[in-house]
Amino acid sequence: MNKAFDRYSSVCFALVGALFVIESRNISTSAYGSEVGPNLFPMGLGIILIILSLRLFWESTRARTESSTATEGKTLQYKRFLVIFAATLLYVYLLEPVGYVITTFLFLFVTFKVMGSKSYIKTTFVAFAFSAGVYYVYVHLLQGTLPGFPVWLGF
Repeated sequence: MNKAFDRYSSVCFALVGALFVIESRNISTSAYGSEVGPNLFPMGLGIILIILSLRLFWESTRARTESSTATEGKTLQYKRFLVIFAATLLYVYLLEPVGYVITTFLFLFVTFKVMGSKSYIKTTFVAFAFSAGVYYVYVHLLQGTLPGFPVWLGF
């Protein structure tokens, strides 16, 4: 890891998070048939991004500088990046026609496996529990709206 790069990227991410928070205030505060407005998630994600950026900045300034010999043997993992990037694009493209629970489950499953999860059972369970749990909490408890299951499944 390059500590200078981490410091600069943390500042950039904090600025992007601040932009999310500022611009989410321009979104209407309520949606038709929903108790939760569409400005909630962008604002929350912006706040989380700012907090994580501040932590990255703090850790990168606090840590000792690495020697050049520690970073010589490391290679960039382009294959992992491209697979996760393609999975993200497919997730965005398939969210509406396939539904939130299925696309989120597939996205999480693929990214967990790419990042090195060894157990298919644990990966399947965590991906399904997260996607179904978020759907239940957001749609049923908070009265928000997310794309449901596709019509061809009969749900």
